[in-house]
Amino acid sequence: MQAVAPAVTIHSLDEGDRVLRCGQPVTILSAPGAALYAGAGWWRAVVAELTAGHPQAPFIEVLDCADAPGRAAEALRAGQRRILFRPETPALLASVASMAEAYGAEIWTERPPSLDMAMRGAERQLAVWLAGPRTSSAICWPRRWMPAMSVPCSCG
Repeated sequence: MQAVAPAVTIHSLDEGDRVLRCGQPVTILSAPGAALYAGAGWWRAVVAELTAGHPQAPFIEVLDCADAPGRAAEALRAGQRRILFRPETPALLASVASMAEAYGAEIWTERPPSLDMAMRGAERQLAVWLAGPRTSSAICWPRRWMPAMSVPCSCG
């Protein structure tokens, strides 16, 4: 599944809040492998706070479960409707996909290009990233970075 809006990787509630203040459609991604070290409960709490603080914000969110089927299952049981899961074998994907189908959830197997809010200068790039076309030279996870642009972020 591809991101339906530009994707932004967040690592905290504060970063998510800054992204949603822009008021642009966005796909919010957790940090790579966040389900393994922060857990589905943490992510669900962050999403609940973002939804409460920005009830009209046009966003979808995806929890990165890396290659861990147990964490993917935990996320689905916790109510996560979109997970990023990159299993080592097709059998693991089939198993988690069956569970996702039962919960009405989606599995993404590829991480879309995203602006990582932890990267230096990301906040300055945010408005441009959300408004601009996706190109191979865009700011992407992992670690591809454009020189700082002179366009200020108008997200407030």
